[in-house]
Amino acid sequence: MTVESKRAVCQFCHPQCRIRVTSENGHLVSVEEDDSFAKANTTFPPVKACLRLRGAREFMYHPDRVNFPRKRVGEKGEGKWETISWDQAFDEIAQRLGKLTAQYGPETLAVTMGTGRSTSEYMGRFCNLLGTPNVIGQSHICYAPCVVTGAATFGWAVRHRTVKAIDTGSGKESLTKCALLIGIDPSQSTPRLWKSSRDGKAMGLRLIVIDPRKTQAAELADLWLQLRPGTDTALLTAMINVIIREKLYDKDFVGKWCHGFDSLAERVSQCTPEWAAAITQVPADKITEAAWMYATSKPAFSIHGMGTEHLQDCVEAMHARFILVAITGNLDVEGGDYLAGPSGLVSSAETTLDRMLPEGQRGKQIGIDRFRLLSWPGRELIQESVKRTWGKECSLSSITAVAHAPLVYRAMLTGKPYPVRAAITMASNPMVTQANVKLVYRALKSLDLYVVLDYFMTPSAELADYVLPVASWMERPYMRDVAGTDSDIYAGEQALPAAIPGEYDHKTDFEIFRGIGIRMGQEKYWPWETLEQAFDFRLTPMGMTHKEFMARGGFHSPPARYKKHEQIGFGTPTGKVELYSTVFEKLGYDPLPRYREDFESPVSRPELGKEYPLMLITGGRFHPMYHSDHRNIDSVRRRHPDPLLQINPETARKLGIADGDWAWIETRRGRIRMKSCHFEGVAPNVVHAEHGWWFPELPGEEPWLHGVWESNVNVLTADEPEACNALSGGWPLKTALCRVYKAKEYK
Repeated sequence: MTVESKRAVCQFCHPQCRIRVTSENGHLVSVEEDDSFAKANTTFPPVKACLRLRGAREFMYHPDRVNFPRKRVGEKGEGKWETISWDQAFDEIAQRLGKLTAQYGPETLAVTMGTGRSTSEYMGRFCNLLGTPNVIGQSHICYAPCVVTGAATFGWAVRHRTVKAIDTGSGKESLTKCALLIGIDPSQSTPRLWKSSRDGKAMGLRLIVIDPRKTQAAELADLWLQLRPGTDTALLTAMINVIIREKLYDKDFVGKWCHGFDSLAERVSQCTPEWAAAITQVPADKITEAAWMYATSKPAFSIHGMGTEHLQDCVEAMHARFILVAITGNLDVEGGDYLAGPSGLVSSAETTLDRMLPEGQRGKQIGIDRFRLLSWPGRELIQESVKRTWGKECSLSSITAVAHAPLVYRAMLTGKPYPVRAAITMASNPMVTQANVKLVYRALKSLDLYVVLDYFMTPSAELADYVLPVASWMERPYMRDVAGTDSDIYAGEQALPAAIPGEYDHKTDFEIFRGIGIRMGQEKYWPWETLEQAFDFRLTPMGMTHKEFMARGGFHSPPARYKKHEQIGFGTPTGKVELYSTVFEKLGYDPLPRYREDFESPVSRPELGKEYPLMLITGGRFHPMYHSDHRNIDSVRRRHPDPLLQINPETARKLGIADGDWAWIETRRGRIRMKSCHFEGVAPNVVHAEHGWWFPELPGEEPWLHGVWESNVNVLTADEPEACNALSGGWPLKTALCRVYKAKEYK
C-alpha cells in the first residue's frame, strides 16, 4: 500500500487555497487545509476549508464524470455517444479542423474559455500557431477590463489583494485606514479579503460599500451607498468632484505624477453630489461623506468586483475608481492599492507565442473594428509603454486580446464578417454562462465541428461532436503568477494520477491542445511533453524546476517595493498616471470617465419600463456554488437546492408572491422560474436572480439539455452590440427590465 501526501492548489474557485491531498494507491483519501503554507504566507491569511472542498472526493469519483473521450454518434443533442481513444479523438479533430481551416481560413475556429482556473496560456499557444484570433469567453465581464483599464491608467494592473490589517505593535491599529468596496461581497467571493476586512474593522478600519444589495459587507460597513443599478460611474465621478472641489486631493502626487488633472477637474465640475443623487438615488450628503471619509483616511484601499465588471459602462466606472486612488495619493503605498510589477516567470506572452499570430490574422479578429480596447489595437498600444517601463508585458495574453463573443456567435449563424464553423470550449459552459443564450444555442447547433473539454456532460457538452475529459486540479501540477499581474508566484503538486487503467483516463488542457496541435503541424513549438516540463521552462529565469520550486515551499513573494514610479515612472505613454487617458483617446474613445444612462433602464426606456417595471440584476456570488459548477455534487446541492430570486417583501406582497413561492421572471428575451426569497436588502424596484443554474439530474438529450431553459438567467440577459460597453464590448448583467409574477405550480 502506497500512501502519499501532496500539496495541491484548489481550483474549485479562485482564492488559490493550498491543500494537503492524501491518497492511497493513487486514490483520494482526504483533503485538508495546508496550515503550514498559510502560516508562512502573511500576504494571505488562513481561511477555513469550504463546503466545495469537502466534496472533493464526491467530485473526483462522481458516477457522471466523463472518464474517457466521447464521440457523438446520433444527431446533435440526441444524447448518443461512443467511447473512443485519445489517439482517435486527436486524429479526427485535427483532420476535421484541418479541412475547415483549408476551406475558410484558420479564423473559422473560435475557442471559448472560462474563469481562468486552467492553463489557458497553452490554449492561446495553439490558437496563435493555428492562426485564429477568435478566442472568446467571459473575459469582457470578468478580470480583463480591470487588467486593461489599470494598465492603460497606471501602466500596470492594480493587484486584487487583501486589506492590510495588521497589529503594528502599539495597540490595535489597522495600517489600512479605509477600505472602499465597489460591487463586491467578499463574504461570498473572496474569503481572505472578507477575513482581513473583519479583522481591520476590529482595529478601527473604516469601511465604505457601494452596492445595490445589502450584502454582509454592507452590513459591516460604516457607510453603505445603495445606488440604483448601473449608476456607479455617476456616483464615483461625484466623489471625485467633492475631492477636487474641497481640495482633498494629494497636491504633490497630482502635480508630479498625474496627467490631465485640469481636464478632469473641468469634466467633473458639473458632477456634483446633488447631480449624482438624482441619478443614483443615493442622498447627496452620503456621497459627500463617502468622499471625505475615503480622501482623509489614509492610507486607503479600494477594490471592485464583478458588480463593476458587469456594468454597461464598466470601463468608465473602473477608470473613475482608479482616478480616486491616484488623486488621493493611495497608489503604490503600503496599505493602499499596490502595483506589484512582473513576476520572475517567463512572460505569458512568450508562453502563448502571441507574436506568431500574423498581423493579417490579428486584423480579422471579430469585433476589432468596434470594441478596440480589449482586442489587438488596445493590447498593442498599452503594452508598448508597459514593456518599455517594466521590461515585460502585463496580463495573461489570452484575456487581453480577445474577440467579441456576442459578435462571434452571430458570425456562426450569419457567416458575417466570415464563416465561423468550428469551436472548442474549455473551462466554460456557454449554454449557461453566456448572455442571450437562445442565440448561443442556435449558434452552437449550427457548427460543423464542436469540441468540449469538461469534467461532466454540461448543457454545452450535450451539443458537442466530441467531449474530452480533463484532469482536475488534483490531477495536474499548478503554477501561476495571479493572472500575470502579480509578482507573487503560487505552485502546487500533482496530487493524484490523471489516469488509472480501466478506471479513467483524463488529460490536462496542455496535453489536449498539444495533442491536436502536433497533428496539425505544430510539433516544433511543443517541445515539452508534460505540463510540469512546461512549468520548468517558465521557471528558467529563476534557475529552478517546478519540483525544486515546490521543495522551497511552492510560493515566492518578493518584498514589497512601494512608490516604484519615483525610480521608473509609470508604464503609460506619458510616463504618468493618465487621469486623461491618451490610450483611450488614440483608440477613438472619450479619454475621461463620463456617465451614460444604460441601454435598458427605466430612464432610457420608459415605455418598456411600463411593461417591465422591475430592474433585474444578476451575477452576485453565493455559497456554496461557484458560477455553473457544483450543481451535481450532492453534498453541495443539499445546502442550496434551488435557484433563488431575491425580491423586496413589499414588492412581493403587492404581486401576491409569498416567501418560497416559485415565480416567473420575464424580460423581452424570455422567461424563467426561480424560488422567491424575500429580502429587504434590495430596493422595491430591484430583483436579483442567481446565475449559473442548470439541473444535471434532468435528461441530457433535447429538449431538456439538463434543464438549461428552466432557471438559467442568461435566457433573460442582453448581448446586442449597442447594449455593450463602447470601449471593451462587455455586456450588461446589472440592468435589464423585467416583470415578476407567481408561477401557478412547480414540481
